[in-house]
Order: sequence, then C-alpha cells, then structure tokens
Amino acid sequence: MSGLLKITLIKSMIGKPEKQRNILRGMGLKKLNKSVELQDTPFVRGMINKVSHLVKAEEKIDEAK
Repeated sequence: MSGLLKITLIKSMIGKPEKQRNILRGMGLKKLNKSVELQDTPFVRGMINKVSHLVKAEEKIDEAK
C-alpha cells in the first residue's frame, strides 16, 4: 500500500453535508473533473470511503521503475 492513488471529483459537492465538503477539500479537490495524486495510506483510503459516491479512485502505476 505504498503507491499512489489518482482521485478525481466526478460529482458536485453542492448540497452535500459540510463534513463531506471538508473531506474533499482536505484531499485537495475543489473543482469538478479535477484530479489529485495522493499516497495510498489507510488515512486516505478512509477519506475515499466516506465520499466514494462523489469521487473516482484509481491506482497509479509507477512507470519510473
């Protein structure tokens, strides 16, 4: 679990509870269809689980190796 995750915001956070909006902002997602790359940690996985209906998460393949 030490790779990267590419997380994309696929649904708007308008009308969602403030707790979910804070999670999305904490991950660095502010605009629709924008992506961020975060380390694959249990903390980040928990954040993704809380807002799984709003985001798409993919494992990023490391081509540098």
